[in-house]
Amino acid sequence: MSISYFQTANTLITGSGSIATIGEQARKFDAKHVVIVTDSIIKQTGLLDNITTPLSNENISYSIMDKVIPEPPFENLEEMISELESDNPDLLIGVGGGSALDITKLLSVMLTNKEDVRNFIGTDMIKNRGIPFILVPTTAGTGSEVTANAIFTDIRDNVKKGIVSPYLLPNAAIIDATLTLSVPAKVTAATGMDALVHAVESYTAIKAGELTDGIALQAIKLISRSLRTAVYDGNNLRAREDMAMGSLLAGISLGNAGVGAVHALAYPLGGKFKVPHGVANSMLLPYVMKYNVISNLTKFKEVALAMGENVEHLSLRDAAEQAVHALAKLSEDVGIPASLKEVGVEESDLTNLAEEANKIDRLLSNNPRKLTRDDIENIYRDAFGM
Repeated sequence: MSISYFQTANTLITGSGSIATIGEQARKFDAKHVVIVTDSIIKQTGLLDNITTPLSNENISYSIMDKVIPEPPFENLEEMISELESDNPDLLIGVGGGSALDITKLLSVMLTNKEDVRNFIGTDMIKNRGIPFILVPTTAGTGSEVTANAIFTDIRDNVKKGIVSPYLLPNAAIIDATLTLSVPAKVTAATGMDALVHAVESYTAIKAGELTDGIALQAIKLISRSLRTAVYDGNNLRAREDMAMGSLLAGISLGNAGVGAVHALAYPLGGKFKVPHGVANSMLLPYVMKYNVISNLTKFKEVALAMGENVEHLSLRDAAEQAVHALAKLSEDVGIPASLKEVGVEESDLTNLAEEANKIDRLLSNNPRKLTRDDIENIYRDAFGM
């Protein structure tokens, strides 16, 4: 057995109603003043009452910073740090989707690392641990609450860039499916498919191992059986609980086995065409998996089985390819666009997209099948509908 490393949030608290424990968790860090990091939409929904009431019950003061924007650029982060420094918190609580959680991670370390955030781009570039922070996801998709990654848009070249450091793992994460009940169908679909991408990519990745394989397969099973229901019957708590746990498990697997070409190809698509991360990943998933399937037929057969496909009388090759068909069908069923044309991409853009994606070696090197720049462009062309 090869050497592997496993990391996740220091404390995981799960289950419907678990958000009620957040005051108790904040008290464990001897918090005197908390800053809640979120976006304006979350603030308007009233969901923050689930955070502020337990804090008040513990006599912990708080303020709310609701300036997070979707698919945040570094400038959004830089705008918030000066205000945060004057607030002088001893604990941060990130509440929302992946954007709010990723910004909370970086705000934590920027309070103790006084330098340009762009210096952190890459792996293990952050020198000092930040102040304590707790993450509370309100969507079931990004898995950011259990990963050491944060993704931002660099508007200088319109490319998404990753920051990876163990200091971005939270001190605690609270995963409560009741917080996702009001998530609109389109967001549920995009974030849910994003979680499925994390599970499938990390299960088939070069760095996958015994610890992550079982976690990823369980995530695939939970998401595949409940995503359609969560999208079209959003008040179904059982489906929401499956999605919350599936997203969490996919995030844990992603955080340790990593992801591959789907994410590498999605980054320039999101950066240049402002396609939300979950949608970009979801659109590219079937096309990349079609390319990857021959790299490990046995694993792709297991994906098909986890998705509930009947492959009993199929050959290994056909069973593996059934996984690709099932992924495409699920994506179609929940309303994800099937062609890059639908998000504004033109044929003339494909070469440039391929050139940008080909630079993301950190992810491409973890893909189970090697890709050349021409392979990448061919996948984009397949997704374009050529």
